[in-house]
Amino acid sequence: MKPEVQNFYHVRKRMHHQEHRGHRARRKSKAPFIPSFVFSVSFVVKRLSWTRPFGIAGEVRALVALPLSTHTNLMNRFENQIAIVTGAGRGIGESIAKRLAEGGAKVACVSRSEANSAKVAEAINAAHPGAARAYAVDVADKAAVEAASARIFADFGRVDILVNNAGITRDGLAMRMSEEDWDAVIDTNLKGAFNFIQAVLRPMIKQRSGRIVNISSVAGLMGNAGQANYAASKAGLLGLTKTLARELAGRNITVNAVAPGFIKTDMTDVLPEAIKTGVLPQIPLARFGDPEDIAAAVTFLVSADAKYITGQTLSVDGGMVMA
Repeated sequence: MKPEVQNFYHVRKRMHHQEHRGHRARRKSKAPFIPSFVFSVSFVVKRLSWTRPFGIAGEVRALVALPLSTHTNLMNRFENQIAIVTGAGRGIGESIAKRLAEGGAKVACVSRSEANSAKVAEAINAAHPGAARAYAVDVADKAAVEAASARIFADFGRVDILVNNAGITRDGLAMRMSEEDWDAVIDTNLKGAFNFIQAVLRPMIKQRSGRIVNISSVAGLMGNAGQANYAASKAGLLGLTKTLARELAGRNITVNAVAPGFIKTDMTDVLPEAIKTGVLPQIPLARFGDPEDIAAAVTFLVSADAKYITGQTLSVDGGMVMA
């Protein structure tokens, strides 16, 4: 018998004898009857923690206390944390910003449109007073991003979470696509994310903590005819995510991506009905997703529950892309 197996056998044997002696002692002292389900609970705890010589009562107390000591309070899981959400003026970004605020975060709502960012910030503040501020920024403009980031740090003092959601489309077949359409999409979707990452990176490294989530797309995973620029920008985000995850892991900063499938937003609302109908057979769940589905995935990735996850892409697509 191998030494480690032998040691394990002896530990279990000692535990069995200790528990047997405990049973006899309780019978002699006429201890109160303990229902059988308690012993079942005790058995589960021992199976999870074989080498701890708890008595039954101690193991039951440990199990009962477990949810209170390990489960995060969803209502304040982001308390005292500051989040930047780009593209927060509508759709997926708006849902992400609201979800983070519900968890107790203070949110910088970034949108190219001042009216849209202000509208979302006002809605958040109506439900959670003082939880949001609005910033009108073109993420493709590096100088504008640097100026906005300086204001955010002045207003909030720090940044713990960055969600790069800002994105546009300029669809067309590759042979007819103009340089202007190519550059506009790459500059907003890919360069824009990099601009904000650079703006918050030094402070995150200094505080030795941070969560970055880049919103990619299934188009970046599988391509999509007529979207060469968009698919390239979203695939680029996946490469950026993995590279940064490797660079920043030593500073306790995680970097992940979410790849939405077809989500009910302004961008998909304008699709012809024939295209929508043609897409549904490709989705095993046979329906489009909601912005809240993406917000839930992002909320998980920026939470303490995902502290050991980095460099990953989470597809939220109803099963459309299965690796």
